Amino acid sequence: MSCEHSPAASKSKKPPQQQVHNFWDRYITKSPGKVTTIFPPSLYSSLLPRPSALSKNDTTTSPTTTNFGASYAAAADACRAKIARIIRDCHRTNSKFTDPDFDLKGSQWDCLLGLNWRSPPTKGNPAAVEDALGTLERMQVFDGTDCLQLTVPMLRKIMGKRVLDEEQEGNNDEDYDPEPKAVHRVGWIFEDPKFEVDGFSSSDIMQGSNSLDCWWLSAVATICHRRELMDKICVARDEECGVYGFVFYRDGEWVYTVVDDHLCLTNGDYEGGGHDPSNAIVKKWRRDKQTGSQALYFAACREENETWLPLLEKAYAKAHGDYHAIWGGWVGEGVEDLTGGVNSELALEDVLFKEKLWKELVNENGNFVFGLDILDRNGSDKNGLANAHAYSLLAAREEEGEDGKTVRLVKIRNPWGARGGDGMGEWTGPWSDGSKEWTPYWLTKLDYRFEDDGVFWMSYNDMLHTFTNLYRTRLFDDEWAVAQEWTNVNVAWVSGYLQRKFVIEVKTATTAVFVLQQLDTRYFNGLEGEYSFLLHFILQTQGAEPGDYLCRVRPQAENFFRANRSINCEIDLEPGIYEVLPKITAERDTSRPPVEAIVKTSARRRPEKLRQVGLSFDLAHAKAFKKEEKKKGDSSDGWETEQEDEEAEKTSVTEAGEETPEGSDEAQAAAAGREEIQQGGQGGQENDNDEDEEEDDEDQPSLWNAVAVVGLRVYSRDPELVIKLTSPGNDEEAASVVQGT
Repeated sequence: MSCEHSPAASKSKKPPQQQVHNFWDRYITKSPGKVTTIFPPSLYSSLLPRPSALSKNDTTTSPTTTNFGASYAAAADACRAKIARIIRDCHRTNSKFTDPDFDLKGSQWDCLLGLNWRSPPTKGNPAAVEDALGTLERMQVFDGTDCLQLTVPMLRKIMGKRVLDEEQEGNNDEDYDPEPKAVHRVGWIFEDPKFEVDGFSSSDIMQGSNSLDCWWLSAVATICHRRELMDKICVARDEECGVYGFVFYRDGEWVYTVVDDHLCLTNGDYEGGGHDPSNAIVKKWRRDKQTGSQALYFAACREENETWLPLLEKAYAKAHGDYHAIWGGWVGEGVEDLTGGVNSELALEDVLFKEKLWKELVNENGNFVFGLDILDRNGSDKNGLANAHAYSLLAAREEEGEDGKTVRLVKIRNPWGARGGDGMGEWTGPWSDGSKEWTPYWLTKLDYRFEDDGVFWMSYNDMLHTFTNLYRTRLFDDEWAVAQEWTNVNVAWVSGYLQRKFVIEVKTATTAVFVLQQLDTRYFNGLEGEYSFLLHFILQTQGAEPGDYLCRVRPQAENFFRANRSINCEIDLEPGIYEVLPKITAERDTSRPPVEAIVKTSARRRPEKLRQVGLSFDLAHAKAFKKEEKKKGDSSDGWETEQEDEEAEKTSVTEAGEETPEGSDEAQAAAAGREEIQQGGQGGQENDNDEDEEEDDEDQPSLWNAVAVVGLRVYSRDPELVIKLTSPGNDEEAASVVQGT
């Protein structure tokens, strides 16, 4: 009996295991790497030093330990010096300061919107109409006809939307659509402006139209009752010239930012017509719509003539590129940026020792500051408190009541600064404003009065059961030193602890805080690329038995949407040698364009914005990659010609950019891989005679190429602590590293 085989069945196939091997061979890139600089140094070599020397005092590229206070002082002094130069120039020209790098009047949309947005079209511009119609066609809303029924509001929304270029797919956040109507100086907006009125206070804070920076406002509220912390941020100003200087902490180093006093307003200038010989209508409009804190579009102080908060928010936005860059975040990271501290996140339902946590909250020595959030998976609000929202923890008090019983209470603030229109915003359970617990005795004892200001009290136990996470930030002073070391890591598709590790030598017994971090992509928003990373690490003594670690640190949850900038471990150490073994996992979002695609599109669409964000990208990546250039003996500018690129391919590269010795097993394997590519074509496909159609699978994904930049930062009271990077010396040592994890 004969049988007929289908054409597909007649084709020879490789064994299943070989097919799996072939899939991974084609999926994983054989030349791992990432974009490390947006601009060739030749583009700005006449304006700035080379990327490898952009910061002569950059301690982040050296394992040398520096004093925490001294590094802050250097940044603060540089800020004051720049303010002094600006003041001198203002007096010379008889003109207030206008910031050329963050000009809300001249380049408003670059200050408001991230790199992946396009400026809104001008009203009445024929090119804008054509652009909008082209967008409709690409969205295929005509359904094969040339007719489309649209309401006027719908058409306005489409034409006014910042639509990405078709080469640069969908990174717009539709919920963020700022529309300030006017920009004016502080002296124009406020009748009697004062940078601060009766000091800094959490009660000053009023959230503005950028509603998704509540995390940052909560961070400010968490620290602003401490004058010494606020004075370290707001280091210099001249209100007459309209110039203000602030200092923030970024990727392990202090940086300063200078801004002018232009602020955005919710309402535009009066445009009405009619007979108004005394200008009374215009004056009334300005008084009612454009005067005082209530006129501001973004964050504002409750006091009508106080200006510190909107100016601080503006400086923080500028430091990160634009207001959109501070859209969404985590309280603890905001406190880190403002204080240079180290934040730990604790799920309140996981608290083991409630008594120990309470003692930290009381915070008698002022070593910590705290924030809270509510993240209910069901999306429900809790007794007047909004879900998916951040709050500040202002105080923890243990007091004795009239009946002799002690009560533990916490004082909390919502950055809204007032209840919403639906009455939401403050706690409505026990100890809420107006509740039965508030007797005259307690009102006097806690010096409290009921106000619609976002501030409320609740019991310690209710806090544990109501809020989701606690953000605990340890603060540092001049007694602390900090050392750090950065590197780049090729992140495999399968996860595990890396063979490359950090070795730390401690010479004096000390409390130490180990921080493993990745670059803060908020500073180059839009150029973060397709990959996101989660960090883990193990701290152990050198030569420890397998599994005998001192700390094992991982993210609170395996969730790429949680705070994942850094993780840390605090521990008391004796003199000795210790090791930190990192583990990095990656997730790929193919809907996000790769960096190289964004650069090509933005160079045409938003060149000024690309110049700003690209330079920030280059500065950040110089931490890890300029050391690799030196290690390779590169005397060029770090950019390769096509010929140099071919020569580079002859050198096989292992994890973290280490060169592989010629003749080693790794080099031979890499050479075999290159030969396979040359024989089989792009992606490592083999050109055999079996005509295996599975090799041409249309679902084959693009190559996996995840490279992370990570750094280890260690705070201690040992000024001689040293960090260095090492890799296993042999297979046996590498095997012991794996066993130990």
